[in-house]
Amino acid sequence: MDYHYIILLGDESPETHALAVPDAALRSAGMQCRFASASAKLFASSDTPTLSIPDQGLIIGQIFTKDGQLVTNAQSFAQATDEIASHLLQNHWGEYLALHVDGNDGRDLTLLRDPSGGVPCVYSIENGSGFITSDISLAIELGLYRRQVDWHAIAHSLNFPYLRTERTALQDVSELLPGCMLSCRGTDISVKTAWSPWQFVGRDIRHSDPRAAAADVRTAVSTVVKTLAAVDDRFLVQLSGGLDSSIVAACLREASARATFCSLVMPVAGTDERPYAKLVTDSLGRELFSVQVGFENVHFDFPTPPSSVVPAIGVLHHATNQVWEAAGSKYGADSFFSGSGGDTVFCYLRTAAPATDAFRERGPRAGFAAIRNISALHQCTVWKAGRLALEKLWRQPRTMWKADSTLLNPSRLEIAHEAHPWMDAPPDALPGDREKIYDLIGTQLYRHARPRGASRSVRFPLLSQPVMEACLKVPTWMWISDGRNRAIARAAFAGILPDGILNRRSKGSYTGYLAAVYARNKVLIRQFLEDGQLCAHDLLDRAALENFFASDLAPRDQSFLRTFDLCTVENWLRGQTQTPP
Repeated sequence: MDYHYIILLGDESPETHALAVPDAALRSAGMQCRFASASAKLFASSDTPTLSIPDQGLIIGQIFTKDGQLVTNAQSFAQATDEIASHLLQNHWGEYLALHVDGNDGRDLTLLRDPSGGVPCVYSIENGSGFITSDISLAIELGLYRRQVDWHAIAHSLNFPYLRTERTALQDVSELLPGCMLSCRGTDISVKTAWSPWQFVGRDIRHSDPRAAAADVRTAVSTVVKTLAAVDDRFLVQLSGGLDSSIVAACLREASARATFCSLVMPVAGTDERPYAKLVTDSLGRELFSVQVGFENVHFDFPTPPSSVVPAIGVLHHATNQVWEAAGSKYGADSFFSGSGGDTVFCYLRTAAPATDAFRERGPRAGFAAIRNISALHQCTVWKAGRLALEKLWRQPRTMWKADSTLLNPSRLEIAHEAHPWMDAPPDALPGDREKIYDLIGTQLYRHARPRGASRSVRFPLLSQPVMEACLKVPTWMWISDGRNRAIARAAFAGILPDGILNRRSKGSYTGYLAAVYARNKVLIRQFLEDGQLCAHDLLDRAALENFFASDLAPRDQSFLRTFDLCTVENWLRGQTQTPP
């Protein structure tokens, strides 16, 4: 579902530019006024679902009860702003943005974005006047904003890839991050965290029994998948053959008649996951279809969606987005179901941190058991696993996002990164909890990588609030039980998943495809970067680029992936200069 709205902020004075936008201009853009107060007007498209909070505000999107019932009446919501946010977060979930107007004169406004980030939300507000919208291109069309690149934000994104903060790559445009609440009280604008993953890893709330943990995870995932499936008429399941997408598919058993199951096929050895994906569809009594993505689908210079506020759609995203959209049309799907985010949510950590957590939380016996599990999981000696765990036990935890200066101009390197609210860890935070929550921050780019305005929505059930909460409550060392990654997820769906999926230790990867793309397009990539905006603004190290492309890669060397990240940023920048103001 493509949510499309804009909120105009200000008062009735002639100086308030936002509220001066004629209603006729909004109607011509397909927008209808759904809510108005003394300081705000909310317009939304006819196909954007909304739920009225009588005399107080509006909810954009869809919300469900904990057991998966669609909420169609908000009469019971509490009166005060903080209570409404708390009521939503404690008793409901979904894809929503909740607007509430408070104060004696109805001028105080707050917005809560749900923890999954399902409804986009960017804003530009100055002196109490401005806009909040799902699509920056709508504000541009209405004359409320002129597109301008924030070059400091670009430099920051190059230095700290995959870190999403409230700062976008457009000047004076911010994003309300998932789980955050924006308050507008006259000229006083503030943002606070309403939902944080740290609320669900405390010792007073986390699971102590693996069986109870598995049951909780199974209930959360099953409920969310079934609930979202009931919303759509027909949907396409992106089935990779891995554990995560297989779990999503297994939860669709009752709705499988309305589903089409597809697996990507690439022209590179080692990337064909259909034998595993077919195990799942055979267990469901359904057919598996192939979706071909070839080298002809690869483009480095492609149009970026006008709604995009950060560089996020890369070469692989663009290629797969195109073929998935074609498949959606072919099979008449209303939406896609994806298992994306499963590695993170199911705590697929590749370090010794789970053993360190076990030592600190349960003592030496649990710690040594976790070391043995790490040894079996990563196929290394017990001594090596133990050494790495003890190093983490005594080492100061990493509190900063890891920087990457590869191929960047040394004089333009960022020293410190901007903050993300989920990085605000408590003093006694365990190393493994810190790592899995940092990984969770990275998943917020997934929705940006999907072009807005596409005809079909993408469902990410594993990144929903109930699933995140259930999985956060599971200690990291439980996830590596018996030397298996994502062990609690495997236990949760034992007896439902085929044994070939449940016991699979290998993992599919697109790296081989990308390596072949790099080899075929090495000269093009070099020219694309050297002739582009990044070099023109002196952000890249030209000598380092020349040396990199002049060198041959060693077997299994994945350093070429950095060039794809740079191309993602470069292509987005070119899209901004080509977009009419």
